Amino acid sequence: MSSNRPKQAAIDVTGGTKNKWGEIEIDWAESNWTRMTMREAIIRYWPEAAGAKPVMRDFATHDSIQALVERFHTAHAHLAYDPKEPVGKTVANLFEAVAEEHLIQPTIIYEFPAAVSPLSKQKADDPDWVERWEIFVGAMEIANGFSELNDPEEQRRRFEGQLGERDRGDEEAHQMDEDYIRALSYGMPPAGGVGVGVDRLAMLLTDSHTIRDVILFPLLRPEKSTAAESAENASG
Repeated sequence: MSSNRPKQAAIDVTGGTKNKWGEIEIDWAESNWTRMTMREAIIRYWPEAAGAKPVMRDFATHDSIQALVERFHTAHAHLAYDPKEPVGKTVANLFEAVAEEHLIQPTIIYEFPAAVSPLSKQKADDPDWVERWEIFVGAMEIANGFSELNDPEEQRRRFEGQLGERDRGDEEAHQMDEDYIRALSYGMPPAGGVGVGVDRLAMLLTDSHTIRDVILFPLLRPEKSTAAESAENASG
């Protein structure tokens, strides 16, 4: 997703590359975009009260990651941590706790852990990390893109790892998909995809802080019959 597309959307909606978002101003011009890896974002926004900034080797092992979590806890509210979870999952949780709130101006975060990206293709030189990126603006994710994993054997291993996470209580972990693995085994060329949260982009461009304000047909609770409402009121 090129940065000139959000910029053009801002120009079409507001007449320029800048618009108000609450008390701040967002600048969508290409020169204002920042790009950094997930680990670089944690390093950049590491709180001073938690001691020296991490270095890259601190993201490599369970012991070093646990040490980071313990240091973070000395300065901030508790971060949910399970020493049995994959290192990459803890890194992603640290990113959310340390960096996300600071990503106000347009920022591309890339190089995600494989542990939280079961459908993404791993980096050739570092298989624990994948070719995935997200765009953040206003401390919100507005787009997600990645190179598609097209190795059926690796995809099965990823799904099996996800099943292990489900067994540990992670309801968001991916289910096994035998049909998808079989389709990959027939041969899939290199591919990629991107999804854009148009509703969140509309929120940012119109300074709307409730998503219901920008959705044409927001989901509503099912209508209740008069009899059902009367019975509910009587019981209450």
